[in-house]
Amino acid sequence: MPIVRFINQLSLWSGRIGALVVVPLVLAMVYEVVSRYAFAAPTQWAFELSYMMMGTIFLLGLSYAVLMDQHVNVDFIHQALPRRAVATIDAIGYILMAGMLAWLTNALISNVISVYRTGEGTGLSAWNPPIWPYRAIYVVGFALFALQCAAKAIENLLVVFGRPSEGPTR
Repeated sequence: MPIVRFINQLSLWSGRIGALVVVPLVLAMVYEVVSRYAFAAPTQWAFELSYMMMGTIFLLGLSYAVLMDQHVNVDFIHQALPRRAVATIDAIGYILMAGMLAWLTNALISNVISVYRTGEGTGLSAWNPPIWPYRAIYVVGFALFALQCAAKAIENLLVVFGRPSEGPTR
């Protein structure tokens, strides 16, 4: 299905971008450690930058983890059931999850708009950067997570109704 392939590609690229964020995170932490211990001059921004980048890695990796079937699963139940029964259970779970994530994404959009309008900062350090870019990443991460759950639901429904699926269902 073209829409499922498109969502899968979005999730793949989201995971790749999230993985690339590891590089500046490591560089920032090395800079902080050298600055703190070699020169006794800690930075004002390292803590906030590190939690924002780590959160970005996590948020952009959510949909990628679903795409690669890396989320927690009760395997002993799945192993005891036929493929269509597993696909039925997974389809229901993914539909419920996609709905909940769509609701959460909508709520997060309102939050991003609010913090953007007020110019709210993090309030955790002297640096105090604006929080809206990080919250916008929440929206992107959870929206992609919702889309990937919907794509997995479609793949599983194809299995339930006996149509060929492009990807494996566990």
